[in-house]
Amino acid sequence: MGTLRGDPVDRAPIWLLFPWHKTSYYTDVRSEPTYRGVVEAMTRTASVLDRRNLDLEPFSAPPAGSGRFLRSEEDLDAFTALPVNDDPDTIGTALELLLPAYLAERAEFPLDLGAMMLDLGEPIGVLYHAADLSEYPIWSLTRRDGVTAFLGRLQKHFLEKYRWCLERDLADVYFLVGSELAAPPMVGLDVFREWVVPFEKELIDLIHSYGKLVITHFHGQIRGLLPYFLAMGPDGLHTIEEPPIGDCPLDEAFRIVGDRIALIGTIQYDEFRALEPEAMRTEVRRVLDTARGHRFILSPSAGPFHPELPARMRDNYLAFLDEGDTYNPKSGEQR
Repeated sequence: MGTLRGDPVDRAPIWLLFPWHKTSYYTDVRSEPTYRGVVEAMTRTASVLDRRNLDLEPFSAPPAGSGRFLRSEEDLDAFTALPVNDDPDTIGTALELLLPAYLAERAEFPLDLGAMMLDLGEPIGVLYHAADLSEYPIWSLTRRDGVTAFLGRLQKHFLEKYRWCLERDLADVYFLVGSELAAPPMVGLDVFREWVVPFEKELIDLIHSYGKLVITHFHGQIRGLLPYFLAMGPDGLHTIEEPPIGDCPLDEAFRIVGDRIALIGTIQYDEFRALEPEAMRTEVRRVLDTARGHRFILSPSAGPFHPELPARMRDNYLAFLDEGDTYNPKSGEQR
């Protein structure tokens, strides 16, 4: 939390991306025995951000279908004509039904380990997750203006949803994941500037107006987009992917953003499967040496996907946590 706020730290902050409560997209690490040793080590050495979702239908009249059901321009035109639920009272009533379960989880979460983190969605996610991805890039050329207008209508729904949670002080950190859903090479840079930047910036500004923190998430070719993240102004950016997976060495990312954003990363998830523990320690030291003197949080590039944790990954998680925990960010030596 201190690094997100820009406070000086005397040890390398670590975030393992393990949520405290069950999610649909990560392994339930606290109930799976093979993760037990890593979870125990995490509670001693890392911060925990308990990522939670308050899923709410954004439409007044929900569309028929599920999954990626938008397969033609006719489908898209019908979808973008749907009435959006942006009424504060209707949204508040729906969120009130979700609130007791969230508050129960917040009461269970040991706040000395970290903070609650809300992932409430963004306009671009509504379109992306409904679209046939072979058609989606084409629509960025043939239906761009119509989609931009549709995202603007959806934004009113999300602003009300965020405002409702902020007014009730439900979380200290907010997690935005939409930026990677409309970015090069899938769509052009001009589309990223229209479909992502203004909507994320407005949400980030709203969150900051309540004194809360924002982490944005982006997988992929990020080097040319870093100036736009600076313009949007999150407190943290996860994850900087270095070559050969991504296109941005960590030192180049710091050259561009300086200390205006805390960078988060940047150990690839596949390396937890592939490396020997000593090689993992070497990689952690390399990353922390590169980041020394900057706002940085050590983290994997992705959360826990394996239903059962292989022994190699277990050993690498433990090496990752130990090497990061004993690293002195002031001297670059092990404590």
